[in-house]
Amino acid sequence: MIVKMTIDLERGFIPWKEMFIKNEYRLNEHGGRLVFAGTEKENDNKLTVIMEFDSPEALQSFAGDEELAKIRAASGAKLETSIAIIMSSDSFTKT
Repeated sequence: MIVKMTIDLERGFIPWKEMFIKNEYRLNEHGGRLVFAGTEKENDNKLTVIMEFDSPEALQSFAGDEELAKIRAASGAKLETSIAIIMSSDSFTKT
């Protein structure tokens, strides 16, 4: 399943990117994989992330990881602004 997440950042993309690279294994342990991450061209604090999860339970496991939430917040992610949208089952990442 594909999930689109938007979140506001306090300190721009670079601190978040560094955090993600150090902790990508945590996402993978929850059954998730990064498809895309980037900020808007005109606003380095508006992040969009596209992830793929093995199942709804994998997404819930990731979302419930309190330790990872603290790490994300420490990188400048404003967790209270996070919006996750589950994309349709017809979504695809390559042909």
